[in-house]
Amino acid sequence: MGSKERDIDISIITVTYKSWDTLRDLLNSIQQSICKDLNIEIIIVDNYAQDSEYLSVLKEFPNAIYIKNPKNSGFASGCNIGAKKAKGAYYLFLNPDTIATKEAVSKMYAYLKHHDNCGIVSCKQKKMDGTFEKIKRYFPRLSTIFGFFRVVNNNALERNTKETENFLYPEWVSGAVVFMSSSWFSKVNGWNEDYWMYYEDIELSKNIRNLGGEVVLLKNCFIIHKHGVSSRINIKTTAITKTEVLISKHVYLHNNFSRFYRFFLQSIVLFYNVFSKLIIAIVSLPLCFIPKARLQILLLLNIANYYISALQNGTWLSKRSVNYGKK
Repeated sequence: MGSKERDIDISIITVTYKSWDTLRDLLNSIQQSICKDLNIEIIIVDNYAQDSEYLSVLKEFPNAIYIKNPKNSGFASGCNIGAKKAKGAYYLFLNPDTIATKEAVSKMYAYLKHHDNCGIVSCKQKKMDGTFEKIKRYFPRLSTIFGFFRVVNNNALERNTKETENFLYPEWVSGAVVFMSSSWFSKVNGWNEDYWMYYEDIELSKNIRNLGGEVVLLKNCFIIHKHGVSSRINIKTTAITKTEVLISKHVYLHNNFSRFYRFFLQSIVLFYNVFSKLIIAIVSLPLCFIPKARLQILLLLNIANYYISALQNGTWLSKRSVNYGKK
């Protein structure tokens, strides 16, 4: 009789868009950071179907499972596509511009194995300049929706955040590093594909919490995050991704609030976006030969087109969302 094939312990899922160099670094780091006694699979979802660079990557990493997405359906959709293929008991979602460390992967995995009520575990993110990303993150609401509001309410927010020497229990964690069991992934029906990019990690964390699960960040380990490789390819791409941040905030407010409070929050966000982008664009007009100034003008045009479309079609969803036109 042949030997029985081992069950997959961890499915590592990454969604890439023109990020092959950084993806190679990630895949190399995974090979070096995974304990030999763990059985893993690596799933790559390619959101840029026109690229043939994947052939050389697959030659270097022949055991990786490659999925060519026929269109750029966004981060949440890409993660769900990868998860449908996954066979692991646990899913580790990593951005292609991250570098995994053995300590972080092993500690996050051990935490999940011993805490069934943990819906998501993550870790600190070290930037290329040696500093760390903020770890205390709060759900969007009136007291946090703008930077000034967060500063004013910071003390109260911090008091309500549970924290120990090694563990933090933030309201949400960044989608760059999300480790969860396949059972919890099923409970929350995966990533919400209303979002094309941004805020999907906030809603995933909120859905976990709504079902009584914990969202935990380990303070005693980290991965390296290079940041924005695929979202800052050129001015046009940068303008699109920055616009999607603004759009996704509206989608989140629509999904998570009701009636008057939702209307109130949507209104002040809309007014702030239009007013602030208009002022910045006017100031940038004489400097339109400078890339950063052109970016501000593009942002105003993009957000204006979005609001017109939202009014005409009765939806806050981005036209890039796979759910656009379905709701």
